[in-house]
This record gives sequence, structure tokens and C-alpha cells, in this order.
Amino acid sequence: MPLFDAPFDLPDAKLHYLPTWLDGAIVDRWLARLLVETPWEQPQVRLYGRLHLVPRQVAWYGDAAYGYSGLTHPPQSWTPLLVEIRAALEALVGQPLNGVLLNHYRDGRDSMGWHSDDEAELGRDPLIVSLSLGGTRRFDLRRVGQTRIGHSLLLEHGSVLVMAGATQHHWQHRVAKTRKPCAPRLNLTFRQVHPQP
Repeated sequence: MPLFDAPFDLPDAKLHYLPTWLDGAIVDRWLARLLVETPWEQPQVRLYGRLHLVPRQVAWYGDAAYGYSGLTHPPQSWTPLLVEIRAALEALVGQPLNGVLLNHYRDGRDSMGWHSDDEAELGRDPLIVSLSLGGTRRFDLRRVGQTRIGHSLLLEHGSVLVMAGATQHHWQHRVAKTRKPCAPRLNLTFRQVHPQP
């Protein structure tokens, strides 16, 4: 990974965090446009036989469909803005990215539960390039099979977190609910999807 040299010292993980990636005016513009231009959805997932709304709004753009947690997202066509953001992140990590999942956390009640990004279509060692825009939220990591949080960090406006290598095999992550006041947050997780036969 050619771009930054601030890795986390977590065993069996390859994580890099860049707190301030680009000029604030650029990421402010991206946030404002994405909030109003994205056709947000709030799909339902079936858990223990009951349907539940996903606790955030989502959108998927890419070159192929993408599925997780029993959901399959058909791809929406890349917008000029997302092409611009993708190109900047590809230059940052030195690898191609062909899909992005956008998550809109409207307030502290919106969340993402514990999971690993380990779907077969992401390949053996998935590369996840996560851009945060808007309000700061805490990002937790724990070892697969454990309940204790192993590490936490605050994902700030304009920050980039890259998860690569064997990270998804050994670690789970989440964005927990919070009662603290927090501004709306967008999280764009770019990845390379390999469609399965």
C-alpha cells in the first residue's frame, strides 16, 4: 500500500488510518452533495424469523451487484461525483475499486452491528477503503469469537480508514448506537468486487 505509513499495531490485521485526508472545503462539498443527491434506501433484513429495518440508510454503486446479510443490492450507475471520489482513493491506495456502499447515519440511533466484510465476492483478503464525512462516530474492533472490544478509534470528517490483508478473517467491526448528540454522518466503503459464477 503506497500511500501512508500510520498502521495500527493489531495482530493479524493490516489497518491504516489517515485522520485528515483532503482539504476541508472539498470534503464539505462532497458531504453536502451526497446527502441530497443519493437515492437513500432503508431495506429490511430477516432476523430470527422477523423483518427489521436496517438501522441506517444505504445505497450501492458499482460495476456489479453486491450482497450481504441476506440483502442483494443491484448496482446503480456511477455518478460523476462518485467517479471523482473513487479516482482519488484509487490513487491513494494504488489499487482499483469497483464498488462503494454508502451508509447514512442520520443520528446516534443509527448504527452498524458487529460484522466482518468477508463475502466471497470480495476475494481472499478484502480491501476496504472507508471514507467518513460529517459527524464523528466511534469505530470498534474486536477479535472474531470474542466479545471484548479490542480497539476503538474516532472516525472524523474527511478521514480514511483502510482495512486490508487478513483483517476480515480475524477481526469484526461496528459503529454502535450512542446517546451523545452527533451530526449526520456518511460512510463510503469502497471495495473491489469479484462477481461469483
